Amino acid sequence: MNNIVTLAMNPSIDKTSSVEIVAADRKLYCTPPSFEPGGGGVNVSRAIKKLGGESMLLCAAGDLTGRRLMELLNLEGISHRKIDITGMTRESLVVLEESTGRQFRFGMPGPSLSDEEWKQCLDEVTALCRKDDFLVASGSLPPGVPSDFYARAARIGKDQGAKVIIDTSGDALYKTLQEGVYLVKANYREFISLAGQDMTDDKQIEEQALKMVKDGKCEIMVISLGTAGALMVSEKVVEHVSSPTVPIVSKIGAGDSMVAGIVLMLARGQALRDAVRFGIAAGAAAVMTPGSELCRRVDAERLYAQLAAEDRRVGLPVSSYTSRKPQVKKK
Repeated sequence: MNNIVTLAMNPSIDKTSSVEIVAADRKLYCTPPSFEPGGGGVNVSRAIKKLGGESMLLCAAGDLTGRRLMELLNLEGISHRKIDITGMTRESLVVLEESTGRQFRFGMPGPSLSDEEWKQCLDEVTALCRKDDFLVASGSLPPGVPSDFYARAARIGKDQGAKVIIDTSGDALYKTLQEGVYLVKANYREFISLAGQDMTDDKQIEEQALKMVKDGKCEIMVISLGTAGALMVSEKVVEHVSSPTVPIVSKIGAGDSMVAGIVLMLARGQALRDAVRFGIAAGAAAVMTPGSELCRRVDAERLYAQLAAEDRRVGLPVSSYTSRKPQVKKK
């Protein structure tokens, strides 16, 4: 198995609680909160762990909440390397309104990083990435970090021979694609913004995604479509992969779980189709869990088997899959 390095520039501590009803101008008495590590790259590493894999998380964190974040990562057994910053790692809040089942999600911007701090993160990417590794750059960028940061990280990863996977949005995504990466995971809204035009016709979406691939923006484009599954596009394949029908409890972490499932299968040497299928299963497994909890391995593997069985029934290829825990290659 090839190594997986995840990059978290704007991690958080996710605080989750619930209240009977959310109302303005009154004191609301919430249930005791739970605390979990959060943020794009962090959740990808956590989901990889939950799915039976291993990764190395490169994480910029600081002050009291930064130390608490490290403690939470240690409790979950997440291998990580911390980049110390002077700012305080952000907290995010999720409140469930019990009377309606609605979720209220409050995300904070994060601390401002100095030039020295974010450049140190790039130095660590150089130190960690090796040929045939996977580098996953995921989540938002905090204040002070230039919008081409992920593009710079992608350039370093490619120079080291690593396969770069990007899951972000806005200007950061646009600039990273100018550099070119191995795989882009985007949701429909992010893809439309990237394309610069509204598209409701499936054929238009496929043609635009294929154009991006042929223009060298990425080798593979995976567009998540929620309950409709995902569109997988490469120079050789344009295919819609279905999603299983599951009860939706919370959508938090579904995208990160999907990325985790894809990269884990690719790192294990599985075919692209199977990697995307397992990513969709992991994302579906995540929406079945409450609050900010991510996917559960037993659910992801069951849903993957369900999708694989359906594909076999209609004659689509399915590679052999093992759920054994892989050995991590030492640096």
